[in-house]
Amino acid sequence: MQIEDVHRYLAQAERAELEFKAAQNALPENIFDTVCAFLNNKGGTIILGVNNNGGITGINEKRIDEIEHDLITQSNNKKKLNPPFILYPEKFVIDNKHIIAVRVPVSSQVHSHRGQVYDRSGDADLKVEDTDQKNEIYNRKRNHFTENEIYPYLTEQHLNMSLLEKARNLIYSNNPEHPWLKLNNKQLLITAGLYATDLKTGKEGFTLAAALLFGTDNVIRQILPQYRIDAMVRIENTARYDDRVVIETNLIDAYEMLMAFVAKHFNDTFFMEGTTRISLRDKIFRELVANLIVHREYTNSYPASFIKYKDHVEFKNANNPKDYRKLSVGSFEPYQKNPNIARFYRAIGRGEEIGSGVMNVSKYLQHYAKDAKFEFIEDSIFLVKLNISTYLKNKTVETKEPDNNNKFSELFHKLIELKLQNKNKNIAEILVSNELLRFQNGTIKPQNGTIKPQNGT
Repeated sequence: MQIEDVHRYLAQAERAELEFKAAQNALPENIFDTVCAFLNNKGGTIILGVNNNGGITGINEKRIDEIEHDLITQSNNKKKLNPPFILYPEKFVIDNKHIIAVRVPVSSQVHSHRGQVYDRSGDADLKVEDTDQKNEIYNRKRNHFTENEIYPYLTEQHLNMSLLEKARNLIYSNNPEHPWLKLNNKQLLITAGLYATDLKTGKEGFTLAAALLFGTDNVIRQILPQYRIDAMVRIENTARYDDRVVIETNLIDAYEMLMAFVAKHFNDTFFMEGTTRISLRDKIFRELVANLIVHREYTNSYPASFIKYKDHVEFKNANNPKDYRKLSVGSFEPYQKNPNIARFYRAIGRGEEIGSGVMNVSKYLQHYAKDAKFEFIEDSIFLVKLNISTYLKNKTVETKEPDNNNKFSELFHKLIELKLQNKNKNIAEILVSNELLRFQNGTIKPQNGTIKPQNGT
């Protein structure tokens, strides 16, 4: 969330998807009534340190870190919020007053606060007591969020559990303090919403989201025979393709395969953001690749595609749309299509907050390619189009593996650069968080084998 978003919210009145709460010294007692209602309805944004009229009252600076920590930990406590749903609050200062803002996405599950289900109507959090009303919420989510479909006969034998170990490494790299790391495999999958119980029917088991993230290729083909992601280059041979990768594997490896395709066919550009050198290519395409994977409607037979043409790039995927229009920064409320997959992607560091795709492409594309333009169009087929013809006229450049004799030198210089940027971290933390080493069973190990020193280094 950007400070501009916060100002935009503060200029509005409370409504179905926006709530203000005073919180000078502690979390408001009813905050999880609202969190629960947002999760069960259409999602929304909560701003703490603001009165009901949008006036900034502020949060005690000495208590703001504690309040932020309480919001995170309590959202992961099933005695407070069941099933748990980890929130990611952000701190801001406006007119020398401290506030906290947190986006609560719509969830594909039905949540309760201390055993009580809440729904949202207007700017009110309503207790749901009637059985028919609860069933209405279940049906609404079941019909809309197909990622939550339960497969009772899908067991751990059908999953590639080594992928879960890989996911743990990625979670640790992204956030060594993530609460999921303290859980065993079964607890993690339940907390992530990948193993669920339908409280209406009693059906229990792994979900479609679990199969897509961790299923073997054969299992994914059995459940979704139409599942495929096509990555192509159509510049010389427009009738067929110049290069093509067909991806029919789990969503963790699929991301890496798509990013390898990006590295092969798109040049990178030197760019300094403040004092840090960043990859514009990765900033832009990480968002678009994650968007293609996370927001796809997987029960639709339309294949997802990522195609590089001579004068533009297109991403297409089947969609369960909320709106039918062109999206731009500040013109829409972010809405997750697969909340559990999106939440898992965020935990492993492959996705950011909802709505970040449009924002980051808008921010970085102008630096990546001169006169570049983009479109995000929400429809039954979601389309992202990048018009960067002046840049794509360059010949495709394939990335090459660095010479083995230079590997250690490159690692050494990269480590120095990272240490200068992260003075408060020790060497092991830097190596793990930047995926130069991996964390497994309490032990730090090399990520890609051992790199031997060269020339006595």
